Amino acid sequence: MRFILFCQKLSPLRRLRQPILFTMLAVLVGAPLAHAVSCSTESQMTAAERDPIAQAARSLGSEIQAANVNGVRQATIPAVAAQFDPVAASIQAVSPQIQGATLTVNGIYSLKASDLKSTQDTQFFCSVPGSALIVTITIPQLPPANYALVIMHATGVEHPQQVSLLLQNDGPGATGWKLAGFFTRQMTAAGHDGVWYWTAARNYAQKKQDWNAYFYYQTAAFLLNPVDFVSSPNLEKLQKEMQLVRPAELPGATPLVLKAGGQSFEITSMRTDTFSGALDLVVNYQTKDVSNPVATHTEIVELMKAMLAQHPELRQGFHGLWVYAHADNQSPYAIELPMSQIQ
Repeated sequence: MRFILFCQKLSPLRRLRQPILFTMLAVLVGAPLAHAVSCSTESQMTAAERDPIAQAARSLGSEIQAANVNGVRQATIPAVAAQFDPVAASIQAVSPQIQGATLTVNGIYSLKASDLKSTQDTQFFCSVPGSALIVTITIPQLPPANYALVIMHATGVEHPQQVSLLLQNDGPGATGWKLAGFFTRQMTAAGHDGVWYWTAARNYAQKKQDWNAYFYYQTAAFLLNPVDFVSSPNLEKLQKEMQLVRPAELPGATPLVLKAGGQSFEITSMRTDTFSGALDLVVNYQTKDVSNPVATHTEIVELMKAMLAQHPELRQGFHGLWVYAHADNQSPYAIELPMSQIQ
């Protein structure tokens, strides 16, 4: 059994669910979608177009691996470099994960937006050669310029990562491409990749285990999408499958009310995470008071029992439950129990 009185440190999966977009700071609220833009995929670009982008991305990737914050700052556009602390923190967080990793460029998208008249919400439609598939890239509040999105994989380490860079071109050659956005996301959770979770979700759906299926789909969607502003037909297909099995009572705009032992628990959110190295289901709920650790511990265990009594399939899908109790003006209190210890 594990328990904590407010765990400030986030696990890798939870931490990377909050990707940071360090885009340019110019803002024009309410601007219309732009049409004077174009997208070219890697195979549609000439070597003269593609090679400087790849070279710049590899150079930045090496600096990130080495946690060379100053080196990355020097290769960053001025608007982002002027407020670099969040970028530096993100570099320092991911660098230990990818030191010694093999960095490979997994995809390049050239995003031409120099004809924009002003900063706008901008959508790029990138056709996949040889098919009718379209990859859509939507970037909010994009100033006029030419950009490139480079997706790299850092593999050969315990926790492989996706490292995605949004580059802006402010001059010729590789030195003209500067960092404008930085994203990291792990490629696996509890030792499995997104395709594995997608397959497992389908298997649970066939068994009518919708709770397991939904959260496995959710985990697959997170792992398979390197950045939240990219969409593809496969990702859209995954999302549709996930919505088909979404339990109606899941918390959203309103909490899930779970009743047990004369108590009512207001569950505000649920998700998966890998605090223990295995896949856990994380539950957040609102309560009146968490100042008494013994009483709060007992209350959380009752919630766990009630959750598994109503949805016993969760025992099969997850290693255990993490439950966070939240009370106004108090630090959250949380405990984790493996399924075998929740009777």
